[in-house]
Amino acid sequence: MPPTARSDVPRPPQFDIPFYEDLSIPTPDGESLSAFYIRAPKTPLFRNITVLMFHGNAGNIGHRIPIAKVFQQSLGCNVLMLEYRGYGLSTGTPDEQGLVLDAQTALEYLLQRADTRDTRVVVYGQSLGGAVGVQLVARNQKYNEVSGLILENTFTSMRKLIPSAIPPARYLARLCHQVWPTDDTIPTIKEVPILFLSGLEDEIVP
Repeated sequence: MPPTARSDVPRPPQFDIPFYEDLSIPTPDGESLSAFYIRAPKTPLFRNITVLMFHGNAGNIGHRIPIAKVFQQSLGCNVLMLEYRGYGLSTGTPDEQGLVLDAQTALEYLLQRADTRDTRVVVYGQSLGGAVGVQLVARNQKYNEVSGLILENTFTSMRKLIPSAIPPARYLARLCHQVWPTDDTIPTIKEVPILFLSGLEDEIVP
């Protein structure tokens, strides 16, 4: 993670996105989550879709603005970029239970917000964000609140990732208390279509 990732967060105007909202979303357990809301342009490309973005472990939401720009400008989608607790300008300390709550908080924010509650929500998760997204969609699919799930180079579980990412620690993988059981959870998602994206040159997620 870049050493300044907790304080230096790029903003959308730095990527030619002049109109956005800099949000602070409260969680039920008292944390404050930083987020960017980028509204889709009202052009013929507008698709009435809101993408809920969950980023990977390294960096912060500002480092993923180029991806959000593609969703907004090339695909005509609204985008909510959520910063987990303990990342960027959000308060708190990250852990599995906390990030699951953060994701639920972000979804509920979209479902209550006047200009997004009637849009279709598509969850996009990159690496760790994919694990977060899988848990969110699995818990909410029966309510028909998510229309799609996009996973980019998401690991099967944290314990299975450790041997390839940190070979010397492979014998300690079973002791890892952050589980993220993506491979066990994905088969339970039967009501939401899933798009898997994977790069063969990823040096961390096999």
